[in-house]
Amino acid sequence: MEFVNPEGLRLDGRRAMEMRQLRAQIGAVSKADGSAVFEMGNTKVIAAVYGPREVQNRSQQMSDQALVRCEYSMANFSTGDRMRKPKGDRRSTELSLVIRQTMEACILTHLMPHSQIDIFVQVLQADGGTRSACINAATLALADAGIPMRDLVTSCSAGYLNNTSLLDLNYVEDSAGGPDVTVGILPTLDKVTLLQMDAKLPMDIFENVMQLAIEGCKAVANYIREVLQENTKQLEVRRGV
Repeated sequence: MEFVNPEGLRLDGRRAMEMRQLRAQIGAVSKADGSAVFEMGNTKVIAAVYGPREVQNRSQQMSDQALVRCEYSMANFSTGDRMRKPKGDRRSTELSLVIRQTMEACILTHLMPHSQIDIFVQVLQADGGTRSACINAATLALADAGIPMRDLVTSCSAGYLNNTSLLDLNYVEDSAGGPDVTVGILPTLDKVTLLQMDAKLPMDIFENVMQLAIEGCKAVANYIREVLQENTKQLEVRRGV
């Protein structure tokens, strides 16, 4: 199957190094301490953050830092197929762990000992790049909750199909079976917090694909900063500052 035509256009009309449209909304869940909806093309994720609050299970309480918990799930209507995935399936457990570890890298947990922070992410619509969209939604929700962070953490994927490096894969490209790399970074600190690849690549191609994903992460970071700045302006207007 041809994923890039002779004119250099992909199946959805984008160029190889072009991202899907980003959209975000802060404060989607009124009862949460922080929440956000994040969209990358047709992939749509909602995230809600509760905390810092008292640790529910005292045996898990830590005296030197906050306990971070994460729960990932997919809405049954998020994909076209009608198969119901059991709660707590292997992929959900793995992604919950990946998102938690990625977010722990940016949260200043040592400032909130004896407390816990709960992050819930749910995929409302899946069209490739759900892992990245979940991390981006969680970052916005944490910022909305006022959780102290070292830096924003943003994520994006890139792949290699038809001898071409492609940025921000959609579902058709993602499920083609080619190598793809998901990266999470702290853009201001210039540190990588997540790197996952599910196929082998020659080193020179891998470096090219990874660099493309990092550029995508930086673009997401710029967009998230704009969303947060706009949200701050709206809050100031409401309070009459």
